[in-house]
Amino acid sequence: MTSLEARVAGAYVEACLAELDAPKPGNVHRFAPGHRMEVEDFVRSAEASAAPVASRGARVGARVRAAVGATLSAVGQNTNLGIVLLCAPLAAAAEADAPLRSALARVLDGLDVSDAADVFSAIAAANPGGLGRAPRYDVSAAPEVTLREAMAEAAGRDSIARQYVTTYEDIFSLGLPVLETARGSRSDTRWSTLAVYLAFLAAMPDTHIARKFDSATAEAVLREAAGWRDALAATSDPPSLADGLLRWDGALKSRGINPGTSADLTVATLFAWRLLCIRDDKCASAILPLRANDA
Repeated sequence: MTSLEARVAGAYVEACLAELDAPKPGNVHRFAPGHRMEVEDFVRSAEASAAPVASRGARVGARVRAAVGATLSAVGQNTNLGIVLLCAPLAAAAEADAPLRSALARVLDGLDVSDAADVFSAIAAANPGGLGRAPRYDVSAAPEVTLREAMAEAAGRDSIARQYVTTYEDIFSLGLPVLETARGSRSDTRWSTLAVYLAFLAAMPDTHIARKFDSATAEAVLREAAGWRDALAATSDPPSLADGLLRWDGALKSRGINPGTSADLTVATLFAWRLLCIRDDKCASAILPLRANDA
């Protein structure tokens, strides 16, 4: 592994672990398990998938397929498909000598049918909850379009697919600004991570919830999230919200509701932030570490 690969892999693992440190209602985190999964499953998944995601010079599709395969071998279940789908293009973009988002645009423009074939294979192997069948470009069939064209077909119903066709608009225009603001006012990074999660959950219906349940359920969770987003922004004592957050967490999990897409977007935001800082030593010295227990 080259020095750059090691740094990108380290940034990826750090982002995955930082997301687990925050009390994200409805999702798996260190404060409470859920959905028949434990935090350790996600730690092992991050460690197993890091090298494939960061594999220098590899195509995006190859990174995704290898990372999902490594995860399934390590934990025997799908814990990180959305994370891998979002982070693989960012890792590829980090290799270019150009601003991260400009490099990301070139990576996404260069996706081809082989990338689609590898990603379709990875999605079919991971078998995410609520996948169902698509009228066009179903992952059970060999693709005849590029990965970006396939993602464009799904973008209206899947927030992860939408990032591929908007050059990660939600990450760069929502996630990163919220993270920067929250990190400037929170000494405990668990709460800045939570701020990002709640920002996504309150800004758009979580498409994992909509896929497994329906749009009405996703909208109801969005409205609840907006209240918690505003409460977190207003308080000078975030730990005072912990009991209420964990009650909401328990209520969501008791119904099987997991805002998984919002969690995946949170990891991608943390990863993008860390990649930006790898490329800017001044930034890195100012904001590292991302995790509270590393401070």
